[in-house]
Amino acid sequence: MEKILVIGANGQIGSELVEALAAQHGANNVIAADISPASLYGAAVYEIIDVLNAARITEVIEQYQVTQVYQLAALLSATGEKAPLKAWELNMDGLLNILEIARIRGEAGKPLKVFWPSSIAAFGPNTPPVNTPQYTVMDPSTIYGISKLAGERLCEYYFDKYGVDVRSIRYPGIISFKSPPGGGTTDYAIAIFHSALRGEGYSCFLEAETTLPMIYMPDAIRATITLMDADAAKLSVRSSYNVAGLSFNPRELAAAIKQNLPAFDIHYAPDSRQAIAASWPQSLDDAQARTDWGWQAQVGLQDLVTDMLKNIRVDGKELAA
Repeated sequence: MEKILVIGANGQIGSELVEALAAQHGANNVIAADISPASLYGAAVYEIIDVLNAARITEVIEQYQVTQVYQLAALLSATGEKAPLKAWELNMDGLLNILEIARIRGEAGKPLKVFWPSSIAAFGPNTPPVNTPQYTVMDPSTIYGISKLAGERLCEYYFDKYGVDVRSIRYPGIISFKSPPGGGTTDYAIAIFHSALRGEGYSCFLEAETTLPMIYMPDAIRATITLMDADAAKLSVRSSYNVAGLSFNPRELAAAIKQNLPAFDIHYAPDSRQAIAASWPQSLDDAQARTDWGWQAQVGLQDLVTDMLKNIRVDGKELAA
């Protein structure tokens, strides 16, 4: 029986991943953890963990005899630019703590499977922007992206040198109706729905034609769990897999929303996040993920828009961006 620890469970991915894993493995076999004193999403089992505290992580792993760890705690792109040293410490030392614990447990005959999320932020201005290959130039221009590139190299190193079963996805921008925007450059694609459903216009911090790869949360969760359930012998990538969902720009997303809410209006006021977005890919080649573990996105733009407009709540705190 798997015992699964999700660190960063109160975040955008973590909150929905815990729910999906609980449905698959049983609620009592999934330990949600975050630095907050309480589970924001009502997990059945919850522990307080600071990912920078290796002793505390080890204590919880031993207590529950954990077999899988999802290390999701991180400071995102736009937020990280405001506190680069803090972002580097959290993003790198948090990952290193997990990899070292996995190494030690593996050497003691207690293997620990690890998931760690990378990002399209690991790419940069000299990366081919269209159908970005699995292996290509990676020259990130943000501290978040630099930490993701370094993290990919660490994951592959710990697999090659110590046999740690670590797996990773380069997430595109993730869109979800369950959690508010969280400080990422792609988060306009969540905030725009909140404004539309309030009956307000939206001031977009990216230019109208800034195309970026995105993925709807159900596809992102399915990709994550499918990769973790895949046969290790079939995995050829131990840095991080490209995973594609769909690609669109703010103008296209606004037009799709207007099909449902004709009065919706958008205007553009690009800020510092525009330069970050301009350095990222427009679309991803995920052939390796499709070949190795059968990945295939299921959600298109119009289905995404319809589902977001149907499910976002407009009655208070959920809409605070």
